[in-house]
Order: sequence, then C-alpha cells, then structure tokens
Amino acid sequence: MVWIFLGYLVLTLVLGLWQATRTKSQADFVLGGSKLPGWMLALSERATGESAWLLLGFTGLVFAKGLSAIWVGVGCLTGISTAWLVLAAKFRSESERYRAMTMPEYFSAKFPDKANTIRLVSTLIIVFFFVFYVGAQFAGAGKTIQTTFGLEPIYGQIICAVVILLYATIGGFISVVAVDVFQSVLMIITLIVTPLVLLIQVADRGLSIPAALATSGTGMDSWTGGLAGFAGGLIIFNHFAWFFGYLGGQPQLNARFMGMRDDRQVRIGRNIAITWTVLAYAGAVGIGLGALTLFGRQTVPDAEMVLPYVLNTMFPWWLAGVLLAGAVAAMVSTAESMLIVAGTSISQDVYQGIVRKGQAPDRTVLMVSRAATLAVGLLGLVMALTTEKLIYTIVSYAWAGIGCSFAPAVLLSFYWDRFRGAGVVTALVTGLVTTVIWIATGLDATVTAMGVTFAVAMGSAVLVTLARPAKSAGH
Repeated sequence: MVWIFLGYLVLTLVLGLWQATRTKSQADFVLGGSKLPGWMLALSERATGESAWLLLGFTGLVFAKGLSAIWVGVGCLTGISTAWLVLAAKFRSESERYRAMTMPEYFSAKFPDKANTIRLVSTLIIVFFFVFYVGAQFAGAGKTIQTTFGLEPIYGQIICAVVILLYATIGGFISVVAVDVFQSVLMIITLIVTPLVLLIQVADRGLSIPAALATSGTGMDSWTGGLAGFAGGLIIFNHFAWFFGYLGGQPQLNARFMGMRDDRQVRIGRNIAITWTVLAYAGAVGIGLGALTLFGRQTVPDAEMVLPYVLNTMFPWWLAGVLLAGAVAAMVSTAESMLIVAGTSISQDVYQGIVRKGQAPDRTVLMVSRAATLAVGLLGLVMALTTEKLIYTIVSYAWAGIGCSFAPAVLLSFYWDRFRGAGVVTALVTGLVTTVIWIATGLDATVTAMGVTFAVAMGSAVLVTLARPAKSAGH
C-alpha cells in the first residue's frame, strides 16, 4: 500500500510538471490564460471544493449523527448548484469586462474609489486564512497517511508539501487544474465504488439501515436529531447553512469560473460539476449509513476514520490503497488551489496593484507569484508541524470568515447598481469580525456562524450603501 501511495504521488508530480511547461505568463499562472476547457475546470472546481472534509468529515458525520447530518449535504449541494447555475457565467463575464484575474482585482477595478483598501483588506483575509487552511490540509494528509499507510505523520506532511510545491510553484493554475482532474476522478471512484459494495453487503446479509439507525442512539433515525419545534428547525438551519459560503464567497472556486473561455464552456462545466456533486454526496451518505449498519457505531471510535476502516476491512489491499489515495487527493487538491490563490493575491493585488501600480513587467510579476506561492506553502507546512491546535481553531473560522464575508460583496456587486466600494470593505470587515466574535464566544454552538456572518455582512453592506447619497452611487 505504501508503494501504491508513492506511485500516486509520482504520477501527480509528473502530471503537474508536464503541464507546467504551458505556463508562460502571469495570466497563465493565475487563470491558465482563460483557455482551459470547461470540463477540466469543472472537475478541478469540484476537487478543490471538496477537501478531505467530504471523504472523511462528512462520511464520519453521517456515521455519527445519522439522518440529521444529511442536511449538511443538502446545503452544500444546493449551494454548489446555485453557484454553477446562477453565478458562474456572471463571474466569467465580469472578470472579462474588468480584465480581472483575482477577486480583489475585480472588486478594485469595479470600485476604483476604494481600490487600494479593497486590495489590501481582501488579500490580508485570503492569505491569513489560507495559510492555516493549507497547514490543516498538510496536517490532515499526515494523519491519513499514518492511519492507512503506516508512515509517520511528519514524513507524510513533508512529502505531500514537497510534491505540491514543486508543480504548483512552477506551473501555477494550469498544473493545479491538470492534477485536480486526475484527483477528481480518483475521488469520485472512491465515492461510488465504496458505498455500492457496502450497500450490496447490507442487502446480502439481510440487514436494515432504518433498524440500524433506530438502535444506534437517540435521534439517529430522526431528520432533526430527535428535536422538535424551534430546536428541530435550528438543527436543520445550522446544517443547511453551508449553502451560504458557496454563493460567490470562495476565491479558490471562483477562479475556475473566472478562467472559463466562454459561456458554452460554462454550460459544459455546470452539467459535469452538478452531476459529480450529486454522485459524491450520495456516495458519502451511503458510506456513512452503510458502515453504521454493517459494523455498528462503536466499531470505529473516531468517526472521521470510518472510510479508511471500511476500505481496509472490506477491500483487497491493492484496491484499498488506490481508493484511499482518493482521500489524500482531496487534501492535496484543496491545498494546491489555496496556495495559488494566496500567492497570486500577493503578487497581482499587492505587488502589481499597490506597490508597482500596474507598471511591473509581466516576467517580474510571474516571479513574484512563484515566490509568494512557495512562501505561503512553506509557512503552511511549518504551521502543520508546530501548531496543530491553532490550525484547527483558525480553520473553524475560515468557511464563515471568508465565504460568508465575500459572498454578500459578490452578490451585491453583481446585482445592485447602487453598490459601492465602501460596501465591499464593510462586508469583508464586518463579516470577519462577526465570525471571530461569534465563534470565540461560543455562540456558534447554538446558531452557526455561517448564517449569522452572511446576514450581518449583507445587512451592514446594504446599510452603508444606502447611507451614501444616491448621486455618488454610479460607477
């Protein structure tokens, strides 16, 4: 199994470096020169959007909580579908109209009155969170590799980091998308084959999923976790609230929309991405419920390790190794995409946009992009090796802090002509502050920070915009 894992890493590295030869300019490094086909960008977006959280976290949540956990999947599926159906084409056209390659660059080009403030605030938020997020992916890869392949976590983290940094730093977006396509296929194979085998075993043994849920614990067979009335509705809302983060709030996903060649490629990508997501989330639910029925809740003490347990228990070692590579692929694809977004925000938005005011030669900006990407990756690795507790504390803020702060700014800039640069800054700052306060004070345990952050960021951005004289609202 170790050799299978090493073979996967070698394939990943060779593919990434091979595609890196196509990166000739800053536009190639940031968005692949907007020349990659829609099907590739769709598979890349899905691999990037679904980190190990889907293969390990969500399968474990269903295994541990039962039917109520499925609302998380419903929220994610609804959010992803909305992003592709409603926002993807708009991202493409707006980025083309304003000649923007990053989210901060788009906002600053559309609202030049606050351009430098927008660039600085949004880049600081992206880089801060993404350094910790990358570190979390490295740390998660180390744990998964230890559990499944027997290597010490430190070696798994360093090996994964070196492989990713080699091709991401050299090839940028083009290399990352090519590797993502490979990883996306690995992930979906794992999420289709595993639940099918589990459910066939459940049927062959004459077992019942409803019966297993009923005997596994209080509320496991309830869509509201056994709660009624307002409390039951709150459970559904808290789980469904993942939806808000997908409404234009994830820069690493938006980059795939912005890199589309034309609207036809958007439509091709939309169909592939939504189909992939339906299959993936259905598969994750099938893994959680099937494992609960076959093995029982107490068999796997750490619910997030239910997928590795199932694969090691039910499959031949060689097939388990291939399918487990899908879990590692999920972490790798998320880490590499965040590296590119953070690195290019530093080069394109701070160095080129603020320091050089658009006057730096393309070759110089490309070098800065590579250096910044490498620096973010190395910092993430250091975090993974030294401050694991801090990593997961910060990552708990990330989905709400980034996604539910950027999403209101994106939606208002797309669909409200009066919206201004002050509203963008307000949404980002209030969203970030709300997330930190809400989670730090423990209120997130009652009402999720994702929903609260989205509402506060949206409301404050609207109020600030309305408070400005209407005559200054044009752009």
